[in-house]
Amino acid sequence: MYSVTKEEAKAISLKALVDKENNRVIFAESDEDFTDVLFSFLTMPMGTIIRLISNHNQPPTVEIGCMNNLYESIKNLDMQYFRSEACKTMLLCPRNGAAAQNKRLKLQIDDGELLRYFLCYMDCTLYKHKLLSLYPNAVCECGRLMDRTMELSEKTVQKLVFDARDRGVFVKGLTQFIISDELQIKPSSREASLSIMSKLGFMDCSAIEEYNIDLGVDEVLTLLKCSLVSKKPLTETLLKQTSAPKFGKEDFDQNIYIESKVKEPRIKCGWEDSCTAYGQQIQENEMQSSISKGSLTHLYNSIQELDAEKYLKSNEHKEMLISPKLAPDFSYGNHPLGIEEGLHPTYRATECFNGFHFVVKLTSDGEIPSGFTSSKILTVKDPKSHFKEATRGGFVTRPTMFTVTDNLIITPISQVSSLSLLNKLKVPFSDIEERVVHVGSQEALRLLVASFISESALTNAFLREPNPRQSR
Repeated sequence: MYSVTKEEAKAISLKALVDKENNRVIFAESDEDFTDVLFSFLTMPMGTIIRLISNHNQPPTVEIGCMNNLYESIKNLDMQYFRSEACKTMLLCPRNGAAAQNKRLKLQIDDGELLRYFLCYMDCTLYKHKLLSLYPNAVCECGRLMDRTMELSEKTVQKLVFDARDRGVFVKGLTQFIISDELQIKPSSREASLSIMSKLGFMDCSAIEEYNIDLGVDEVLTLLKCSLVSKKPLTETLLKQTSAPKFGKEDFDQNIYIESKVKEPRIKCGWEDSCTAYGQQIQENEMQSSISKGSLTHLYNSIQELDAEKYLKSNEHKEMLISPKLAPDFSYGNHPLGIEEGLHPTYRATECFNGFHFVVKLTSDGEIPSGFTSSKILTVKDPKSHFKEATRGGFVTRPTMFTVTDNLIITPISQVSSLSLLNKLKVPFSDIEERVVHVGSQEALRLLVASFISESALTNAFLREPNPRQSR
């Protein structure tokens, strides 16, 4: 595993205006470095977020609805239940569709593995099946193990003119931003700062003080945790106010109304339905509701309101944040959420004779190294399957059946375990009723919301009737 250590990471400095009487952050001011880190939160798959906050030992301790249970269930499932060895890795350590951008952040908190490349033997790679795997232990179509590792040949880019405005990952360099305690972000201006002060009821400056603060990896991880469950994540992070927030049953909004723009085939689902799951962040443009006690909604809305031409690197970078795509290979056929999947770059295996023996290099995006004459386009092998299939399947082996509890603990189906669970819950047999539910895009979105903010995800998703909001 690749991890970012405190020695490797550079601190980010920012100024914060603090209300001394109430010990709270009024707002912080920062350049592109800190703003980019905040924006990167919205690109992270849910599996990555759960892994990072679970491994972070510093307070606050955070449980996110049923997501912790779902993540632990995948960890505890035996490898035999997955279609390939890569499937379990993909769920526990999902790749980020914006990984190339996030590698340039000044502070990187994702300690996931770097991308690796695996090939079959050279004749098969260059002249027969021409396959590339991004996960170990893949089986080539020829039946051999793809165990030849190779580094990707990096492009050499010569920059003739340095421009400070080229700094930044998502936002343009040299741009200053005002960040409120609940992560509302606006370009720095007197109007923006006075608006926040007025909203909080400040009439003069006698009760405020300026702080200069350095943030490292630990502080950013704490901020990520607090942004999920708190309306004052900056205060809790920068002033080190420790708490143990948690989403519970009372946090679920029974009046939540979810409107999906995606129309997908509905999937019949019973108590013994097979279950596939993967990390995926909630997208506000698909869920027109106030669903969280946290502050990510404010962060998301801030990006929507930013003028991409003035403050962001491009409109493509804005889309990357407000409509993030799944990393390549993470989708599957008949996916009810219909989230778009990113594309692999064009990988090529190039070959030349250096006077003594043939040299092979792996390149991407059409690059052919100087002096290399033979070039073959490679097909990236689907990591969820050992062999070519007409349709792209999910992550678990079919027709495996699972028991899914109300709080999303998933186990292979067992009548003994099911009866033990009923006994533990003190549910009399006379109260048991079998129901069949259908899962389409509406139900899938509702289940995603419920699993994020409730400890009774199935009950809230399938037994409570959603009510349209009175004002839209």
